[in-house]
Amino acid sequence: MTMFPNAPGPIGIFDSGYGGLTILHEIRQQLPQYDYLYLGDNARAPYGPRSFEVVYQFTRQAVLKLFEQGCHLVILGCNTASAKALRTIQQRDLPHLDPNRRVLGIIRPTAESIDTVTHSRHIGILATEGTIKSHSYKLEVQKLFPDIHVSGMACPLWAAIVEANEAESEGADYFVAKRIDALMQLDPQIDAIILGCTHYPLLMKSILRHVPKGVRVVPQGRYVAASLQHYLARHPEINSQCTQNGTCHYLTTESKEKFQDNATIFLHEQVEVEHVELESIR
Repeated sequence: MTMFPNAPGPIGIFDSGYGGLTILHEIRQQLPQYDYLYLGDNARAPYGPRSFEVVYQFTRQAVLKLFEQGCHLVILGCNTASAKALRTIQQRDLPHLDPNRRVLGIIRPTAESIDTVTHSRHIGILATEGTIKSHSYKLEVQKLFPDIHVSGMACPLWAAIVEANEAESEGADYFVAKRIDALMQLDPQIDAIILGCTHYPLLMKSILRHVPKGVRVVPQGRYVAASLQHYLARHPEINSQCTQNGTCHYLTTESKEKFQDNATIFLHEQVEVEHVELESIR
């Protein structure tokens, strides 16, 4: 078993890039009293096109880093990591790394909420190619609600558009319209669309312009935050290991300057960030 710091520490939030900052923002809105440590593997983003094995390896490295930094609870604020790595880490790694630590994803909390937002029982998923190919949303939704019909559409350029700070450009509008039209053609009965990538809320203005009237758009952050709040209430043994001083710190595998510039796109505030290296697999 690997030895990590035993003292209580911050809640870890991991993403391959910057999109997880939208999840962190919503969590901090609902749970401002806790301490948070955000880790972005920005040097190796995006994870979406990578294989299951590579995403698992990279995600495991990030989880180990956050454990080493004192986190007892880590949220994978990344749909691709949640789809391709979460289950293996939970089932294969945690029992021997430290069975008292927890790693949670963001797909199940989103799936759990979908029953309340669809009347037609037909929903759509807009996400990266990796998340769509994994069928993770479809599996989770239909495990909980077998009667709900799920259609997915990969949006390969959307995350890159957001990170280039082009979310409100005409080009972005074109690509958003194209993918929403394609999704609605797959199933015209869709009345709710899950944004299955944490970058996509930054395209919300364009998305709302192009979804048909009566179709509800579901960003993940508020559902993930509510789920975390309930989780901590149900698990006092984990809650007691999460410090509560209202602080938030940031780590990146990219340059500090680049992270600071891009983080302002997502958070609209200046952040202090530290550069870290993610070590090879242990």
